[in-house]
Amino acid sequence: MNRGDVDIIYLSDLRIETVIGIFDWERRVKQIVSLDIEMATDIRRAAASDHIDDTLDYKAVAKRLIEFVGGSEFQLVETLAERITGIILDEYNVPWVRLRLNKQGAVRGARDVGVIIERSRPAQ
Repeated sequence: MNRGDVDIIYLSDLRIETVIGIFDWERRVKQIVSLDIEMATDIRRAAASDHIDDTLDYKAVAKRLIEFVGGSEFQLVETLAERITGIILDEYNVPWVRLRLNKQGAVRGARDVGVIIERSRPAQ
């Protein structure tokens, strides 16, 4: 993929219940995290064939992340974010991903709080 030819498939506000946090009460309840994900890919082959096998299947990505995040029990959103981007890069052969992980209500007075990370596959 040329640097100028970057296509992005995204998922916006993928909401998943999980155990996340450092406080005792957070370890006993599930909270909702919201994921905004941008994944670099090349859609030209899929656009030409009009076939799902030729593209990044965002439904499969969402299903995998719902399963993973829903079953996780991390203390830090930073750890969860790293694991999520690792899954996307490794399992879906995506060259670059940007993730915004939002843990709403974590800070009184703030609507949103979380992390935004970008990760790339090592050049080969």
